[in-house]
Amino acid sequence: MREARGTIAVIGAGSWGTALSMMLADAGWRVRLWARRSETAEAIQRDRRNPRYLSAFTLPDPVTATSDLAEAVAGAGMVVLAVPSDGIPETCQRLAACLVPAQGLVSTAKGLEHGTGRRLSEVVAAALPGNRLAVLSGPNLAPEVAAGIATASVAACENAPFAAEVQATFSTPRFRVYTNQDVLGVELGGALKNIIAIGAGVSDGLGSGENTKAALMTRGLAEITRLGVALGARTETFRGLSGMGDLIATCAGQKSRNHFVGHALAQGRPLPDILAEMRGQVAEGVETTRAARQLSQQTGVELPIAAAVYAILFEGVAPREAVQGLMTRAWRDELEG
Repeated sequence: MREARGTIAVIGAGSWGTALSMMLADAGWRVRLWARRSETAEAIQRDRRNPRYLSAFTLPDPVTATSDLAEAVAGAGMVVLAVPSDGIPETCQRLAACLVPAQGLVSTAKGLEHGTGRRLSEVVAAALPGNRLAVLSGPNLAPEVAAGIATASVAACENAPFAAEVQATFSTPRFRVYTNQDVLGVELGGALKNIIAIGAGVSDGLGSGENTKAALMTRGLAEITRLGVALGARTETFRGLSGMGDLIATCAGQKSRNHFVGHALAQGRPLPDILAEMRGQVAEGVETTRAARQLSQQTGVELPIAAAVYAILFEGVAPREAVQGLMTRAWRDELEG
C-alpha cells in the first residue's frame, strides 16, 4: 500500500463502487465510500466488508464508509459517481448542495437516462455545471477489479488535461487507464453493449454455439457503431476498450448481469421475476433497450439486434422467434448494415 495521496469520494456502494474503492485505496488514496443505507455503511466500518455486494472481499483500511453525502464529499479532490443510471438525477441534485467547483467528477455508470435517452454525462453536467467531468468506461467487471486481476479502462473527457488527471488518479499496475476525447462514443459503447449482452445471454440460454455468439457480437458491434457515428461519435472509439472490449467482457456470461437476464429469458422466465431475483443489482441493458429503440426511430438507423431484444423484453416475442427473425432478414452486403 502506498502512502496516502489525498481523499477521493466514491458515491455508491454497489458492486462497482465497492470495487473502485478497493482499487483506489490500492493506488494510495484515502477513500470515502457513500452508501445509501446507513446499515450498509455501518457494516462496512465494523466488518470491513460490504454485506450486500462483493461480500467475500475485505476492504482495505483507507476505505471509510458513510451514509452522509456531505461528509463523503467534504474535502475530496475528486468525486466518483458509481450509482446506477436511474439514481444519477437524484444523487446529482443532492450533490449540488455539497460540491465546490474545484472538485472534479468522474461518471462510471453505463446506461442512458430513462425516458429521455440522454447520456449520463449530459445528465450530470446539467445538474452540476460548475465541475469538470470525465467518464470512466471499459471492460471492467467488478469482481475481477476487486480481486486485482489486470484490466484496462478509458478516461473520456473533451478537456484533455482533466482526462490525464483522471488517468493518473486511477492508474495502478493492475488497472491501466487510457484517455479519449470522444466522450459520446465512449458512453454509447458502454451503454449499448448491454443490449447485445442480453442477446448473448438469450443465445446461450437457447443452447446456441460459439458461431452464433460470434456472429451476434460482431453484428452487434456493427449496429452500435452505425448509431454512434450517426450521432457524431468516432468509428475508432467503438473498436477500442469502451466498445469492442466492453462488449467481449459483458457477453462472455458468468459475471454479467445483462447476460444473466438474457439467459433467464431464454428459459421462459418472466422479466419481473428475473429482475426481482437480482436483489438490488441493476441490468442496465433492460432500460437502455428502450432508449436505443427511441434513438433508432429518431435517427433512422436500423438496429436489428436491439429491436429483437426489445421484442423479447417488452412485446412478448419468444426468444426463438426473435432469433429466427434475425436469421431470415433480407440479404445485404456486410458493410451496408
